[in-house]
Amino acid sequence: MKILGALPTLNACLNALSGFLLIAGYFQIKKGNTRLHKRLMVSAFCVSILFLISYLIYHYEVGSVRFTGQGWIRTVYFTILISHTILAAAVPFLAVITLYRAFKGDFVRHRRIARWTFPIWVYVSVTGVIVYLLLYVLYPSA
Repeated sequence: MKILGALPTLNACLNALSGFLLIAGYFQIKKGNTRLHKRLMVSAFCVSILFLISYLIYHYEVGSVRFTGQGWIRTVYFTILISHTILAAAVPFLAVITLYRAFKGDFVRHRRIARWTFPIWVYVSVTGVIVYLLLYVLYPSA
């Protein structure tokens, strides 16, 4: 199935878009633009949901993909992958709690958890793109 082969690239694009939206949202709240901040953060959440659906479909159909790089790059790859995977497991929970508190109007608690959610979520988005580049572009399996 041709579309299945395109999912890793789609996933990387969704990760990059999510990271961009998160950073844009951060700058908007720093400027005091709460309306645009909210739109950008909800958009980042929606894009991340699309990513998760696409990611799960791909790996359900394909399984795991072996990293073919050799030497020092393996250490780099697996260090990034392990930290990415652990933190990625936390993002859905953190994001839901953060958004819930904002929608409830509990901005003190929203800001308190957002200080953790934002950098973790951005890290997961950026490292997701890096994992894609290493696994599918720089060191693709045969």
